Amino acid sequence: MPSKYFWAAFGFVSIIFHLTLIFSGLVPNLVSRPLHMALALPWAFIFLSNTPWQRYTGYVFTLLGLLATFWVAYNADVLGDQYGYISQEYQLWIAAILLLCVLEMARRCIGWPLPMVAALALAYGLFGQHIPGEFGHPSLPIGSFLGTLTIAEGGIWGKLTGVSVSIVAIFVIFGAMLNAGEAGQGFMNLAVTAAGRLKGGAAKVSVISSALFGSISGSASANVASTGAITLPAMTKLGYPRSLAGATEAVASSGGQIMPPLMGAGAFVMVELTGIPYQSIMFAAILPAILYFWAVWVGIDAFALRYDLKAVSKDQRPSGRQLLITCSFFMVPFALLLWGMFGPAYTPQFAASIAIFGAAILLLFNPKGLSGKAQILSRIEDVGTNAGKQIAMIASIILCASIVVGVLSITGLGVKITSLIIAGSSGMLWLAILLTAVACLILGMEVPTTAAYVICISVAGPALSQLGLSPLQAHLFVFWFALLSTITPPVCGSVFIAAGMVKENWLKVAGVAMMLGVGLYLIPLAMVSNPSLLGLAENPLLAILAALKIALALYFISMALIAPLGKIKRVVYLMLGLALIFAFSI
Repeated sequence: MPSKYFWAAFGFVSIIFHLTLIFSGLVPNLVSRPLHMALALPWAFIFLSNTPWQRYTGYVFTLLGLLATFWVAYNADVLGDQYGYISQEYQLWIAAILLLCVLEMARRCIGWPLPMVAALALAYGLFGQHIPGEFGHPSLPIGSFLGTLTIAEGGIWGKLTGVSVSIVAIFVIFGAMLNAGEAGQGFMNLAVTAAGRLKGGAAKVSVISSALFGSISGSASANVASTGAITLPAMTKLGYPRSLAGATEAVASSGGQIMPPLMGAGAFVMVELTGIPYQSIMFAAILPAILYFWAVWVGIDAFALRYDLKAVSKDQRPSGRQLLITCSFFMVPFALLLWGMFGPAYTPQFAASIAIFGAAILLLFNPKGLSGKAQILSRIEDVGTNAGKQIAMIASIILCASIVVGVLSITGLGVKITSLIIAGSSGMLWLAILLTAVACLILGMEVPTTAAYVICISVAGPALSQLGLSPLQAHLFVFWFALLSTITPPVCGSVFIAAGMVKENWLKVAGVAMMLGVGLYLIPLAMVSNPSLLGLAENPLLAILAALKIALALYFISMALIAPLGKIKRVVYLMLGLALIFAFSI
């Protein structure tokens, strides 16, 4: 197994490659995207291997994958003239190696479910002509089918992989730079200062810190593991019920995937699929994200009526000087990012690249002044290892999801499923929304949020658009519901992690999490019934009015679910909250 210094250096190869793409002008897609996969292969097959067998087979997969990806990149010009048709037998072997490597990469990184979905999609493309009825398809020449997936700018080298190469990787590097320095402590100090003195302060610190940290991590599990390491012990020491402590961290951490700018890579995928500028998606997503954390905040206040939820003691709160110094470690890079996007109006990836250099300079400092040599080297190692690994993890997910999307497009299955949704809902929008929500929940239980969103929007998006939703409404609705499984049993990843950290039964934590996270279930529906909520950029007054109305609704509903109220008052609060969401559209 190579040393940690090798992996840190290899991570910097990935960082330099992706940053170079931003500053070097146009690079052919059939060069940049295969090389992106090539850089991910060793991480998936060697770095993540746990047993000698995995390691030995990992070397074989890495070697074969490197040969295949380099062959595609080297022959990019020739392959462009083949228009996605495999003309020679050896190219079939290259296509098979690429697809097998993509499936195995995803399996090793995230488990069986997504590769199984992709394998079923491939089987449908190869043998679907034998299915009777409308869900069969005309026989596809194997050279055309496999060629479109592997040697053309579709399939695994399609638009989704382009997003992973040119945008997601850059923001992952940005996040790795911030996380290696003092930004995390800055987030925590700001949260403690803002909420620590309030009733239920330790839980509210978790909400604010998770919102801030999640805005750059985009990962519920990473969020729980990082902020939870500080907030969970603080809550339990203050006497908070363990189920409430775990649920608060799980729910707050899940919000990282809906909080701009990163949104777990979802925002950038949305840009590519909708054609809507990134800045517009970020503006549309910000009010719903704030409402989500507002619902958690109100839920904590409601629990404070049941339990004695203490504030953070004064001696554990940072001084004003500490706050100012530590906050600068994330405010300076964030200011550079926002200036780049809204000042000169650079592309998000170019603005993020500028912010990366700002964050890199800050690695040389700590709250006391200049960092020591050992600390700087440790931070550099963290950046290289974490950036390389995270880029590879996201690449494996997106490459595998691209197989599914490619098969849906090539075979026309996506159109058939869209027709089925419309027919099954009898043309009624809310019934189609219900069917889509159930599909998102089921798929999201076993597939990462971004992949679940991509697959669901590919089949349900056209149906929702035909029934009256705008593209942005449809995409954000599906993306939010793909996130449900993070806190909803039976598969609720962030709940499992938080429950393990507080040593509490996960079902108890999940029950409390569903009450605290009620916004995750209701806000997507509110986006549909109150379309002005997403129009902050176009009509800010109407958007804010819609947000205030939904905020009031979430207050009533959270109180009805959690607070110790009489039966009649509980029903009145619940009905009033639902009426505010659905009956008075803005």
